[in-house]
Amino acid sequence: QVQLVESGGGSVQAGGSLRLSCAVSVSGRTFDTYAMGWFRQAPGKEREFVATHYGGITYYTDSVKGRFTISRDNAQNTIYLQMSSLKSEDTAVYYCAAGSLTPQSMGVNFWGQGTQVTVSS
Repeated sequence: QVQLVESGGGSVQAGGSLRLSCAVSVSGRTFDTYAMGWFRQAPGKEREFVATHYGGITYYTDSVKGRFTISRDNAQNTIYLQMSSLKSEDTAVYYCAAGSLTPQSMGVNFWGQGTQVTVSS
């Protein structure tokens, strides 16, 4: 079983930065055996993949490449999403996810509750 708790969301002006964190509790397996990632869902849109990190491999959706960086601390069971050069189109609820790596994305077995990111222009 996996429990994920996001933090770090908020409101920021376009061009600014935010760092999201996700604290993970696991049982039955160790944290480092999970691919971890971030998804987001904007109002009226479907949830979309943002980034994933597993075993030193990272994938990003094209719209955030060069602006967002995903990282993980396996000793602290935590993942991060450093977001820079934020745009209004990055406004969404961001969800932490745990699962398995797939080509250029990840399959999700567990979701966090989400944290709101609002970028104003």
